[in-house]
Amino acid sequence: MSIRHGLLALLERGPRYGSRLRTEFESRTGSTWPLNVGQVYTTLSRLERDGMVVQDGADDAGHDLYAITDAGRTELHTWFGTPVDRTHPPRDELAIKLAMAVGAPGVDIREVIQSQRRHTLKAMQDYTRLKAQALADVPSDRDEVAWLLVVEQLIFQAEAEARWLDHCESRLVRLAEAAATEPSAGPGPAATRGPARAPAERSHSQR
Repeated sequence: MSIRHGLLALLERGPRYGSRLRTEFESRTGSTWPLNVGQVYTTLSRLERDGMVVQDGADDAGHDLYAITDAGRTELHTWFGTPVDRTHPPRDELAIKLAMAVGAPGVDIREVIQSQRRHTLKAMQDYTRLKAQALADVPSDRDEVAWLLVVEQLIFQAEAEARWLDHCESRLVRLAEAAATEPSAGPGPAATRGPARAPAERSHSQR
């Protein structure tokens, strides 16, 4: 997740100070990815170093304000116009766990899958309830619409994970059935024959 670009998007609406940026970021995302003020100011310092934001005085309460620069706007619009790279996916803990569980001694991989499925389905139900609450009143401002998009993404992600877990379990069942029905390797033809015998001695009649 790009905190850097998220802050630039908020600053394009006007100068902001750190705590306000954190509040607005979490409002947009429904606190799905909470930030702390330290993260915000560290990111602002890096953006300032890179020429994408500048300090812009202070508000009436004495908060230091930051404003986006032309370079920051160019970076932001490039980010909006560039697809998220899916060719180098981040490490997925669940995929790694199942990969390591295959053949691991003392690990019942089907139980690992079933336990995860229960958790995933519960999370999906929780997200669905949040969506229902968000739709109780028609979303009227940009923050409500933004949060609705985020929670729907979480629902679709959980649904996809549950389907993948179903697929994993079905594949394991098919492999187990195939292994059970595969005939065991019997002795080869040479093994069925008796021990090789030395050539019979010629009979006296053949001498």
